[in-house]
Amino acid sequence: MQKSNKSIAGYHLSMILSSVDGEFAPEEGMMIQQYLAEEFPFRMNLDNELEILALLRPEEWKDHFEFHARCFYDDSTEEERKKFVQFSKSLIKADHKVTDEEHTFYKLLKNMWHLE
Repeated sequence: MQKSNKSIAGYHLSMILSSVDGEFAPEEGMMIQQYLAEEFPFRMNLDNELEILALLRPEEWKDHFEFHARCFYDDSTEEERKKFVQFSKSLIKADHKVTDEEHTFYKLLKNMWHLE
């Protein structure tokens, strides 16, 4: 898999976080749209990225998530990582329930980035 830049990696991380509970809530979609607007001030075609995500089987999500967490880490500052973790926390709470799967992936991200 080809290394992603911070913004693309953040998109992959967000999409997986919002999907691991088996439901992509409209509130989560709105938050991801806001993330995209902030990260991509110009129009960006993410069709290829969405296709990659759509083809993943649930058992592949963890490895894909870890790969993009490393890409984001390599391309970001500690402050950017802290900001993204806060965004991730809000994202998994957006539908007013946090599942074990969402919490597991959120904790994985924090652990990989050495944030507590």
